[in-house]
Amino acid sequence: MNRNIGIVYRKELRDLLRDRRTIMSMIVVPVIVMPLLVTALIMTSAKLTNKVREESPKVMIIGGEDSTQTVAALRTLSNITWVPASADFTNLISDKKINAAIGLPANFDAAIHAGEDPTVKVYTYEGEFKSMNAWQNLNWFFQSRRDKIVGDRLTEKNLSPSVLKPFEVVNTNVASPTKVSGNVIGMILPYLLIIMCMTGAIYPSIDLTAGEKERGTMETILCSPVARSHLVVGKGLVVLTVSLATACLALTSNGTAVILIKHLLGGAARGNDFPLVVEPSSLLAILVMMVPLAIFFSATMLALGLYSRSAKEANSYLQPLLIFTIMPAAAAALPGMELNYKLALVPILNVSLAGREIMTGALHWHYIALVFISMCIYAAAAVAVAVALFKREDVLFRT
Repeated sequence: MNRNIGIVYRKELRDLLRDRRTIMSMIVVPVIVMPLLVTALIMTSAKLTNKVREESPKVMIIGGEDSTQTVAALRTLSNITWVPASADFTNLISDKKINAAIGLPANFDAAIHAGEDPTVKVYTYEGEFKSMNAWQNLNWFFQSRRDKIVGDRLTEKNLSPSVLKPFEVVNTNVASPTKVSGNVIGMILPYLLIIMCMTGAIYPSIDLTAGEKERGTMETILCSPVARSHLVVGKGLVVLTVSLATACLALTSNGTAVILIKHLLGGAARGNDFPLVVEPSSLLAILVMMVPLAIFFSATMLALGLYSRSAKEANSYLQPLLIFTIMPAAAAALPGMELNYKLALVPILNVSLAGREIMTGALHWHYIALVFISMCIYAAAAVAVAVALFKREDVLFRT
């Protein structure tokens, strides 16, 4: 590294680390606050979900006066609270005063014994958790009762129940635990790293450019015997360091939080048998892919900070940029979104897709190489723009 660049880098990094706002944005928020919030949210959600499942949903029976066998069987369900019938049951369900209603057709029991095919209607509030819980219980009941009736009919005709089941279908997973976990983690991990790289670079990029203008120290720095290109590279390396450090710290803390949540929830959590296997080499490869993207972010933000008259104006430019970063980063998780030659050239989206491929072990090296090379070109272009702006007096001293 050039000596002047090293001096600028150490000086700016030292000043940033002395600032409480840097510690907040780089360490406190990604390492402490975010994992605590995620852990608290998931644990609270799990507890509330279990509590709702333990509650007895309120259900009413509409009709059934002439179907005493079915009504009697329904009332044996101990996990349901039965309420008196009402003609206004649809509004009661919509207002969440009851959770479901069962509409039994006239002469339901007689129709079944006669071999007819009557229809039972279950009225619910689609998407409402308690109502869906009631539907699951009622659906299980009617399926069990239907299977019993079919079994009795087959027995009367001296037929085996296997007549209705000529073969079995078994789902067998052929993917390794690494691929299974990588398929899911690969949709989340690159997104998290990209957003953390972006957010980690916002404050230092503003402070080292627009902040210098507001403090009146930009002129002092320009008077030093250091080439302006070296000043830009030194400042850019500081932003890059903070950006990557924020991403790595966030990855470590959130990974620890996920393992802790999996352990705390134990058997109470659905899908607790989900394998959590991550190859260290995959993480290293993703971090390598993140370097040119982090350089691209750092140089772009430096350029916007240099162009801004004040820190407030710089914030107004960089906050919308965060939205444009989130959209392509999240788009990689959409169904059917696969890495190809065209998408390998789309910044941010290409890194997110490449990260997903690396985590799943589906390594298409020609695509991944194209992603890395294209991002290096974008990063070099962003650095060139930042250097060009730093050489323009009308930009540095905009008022």
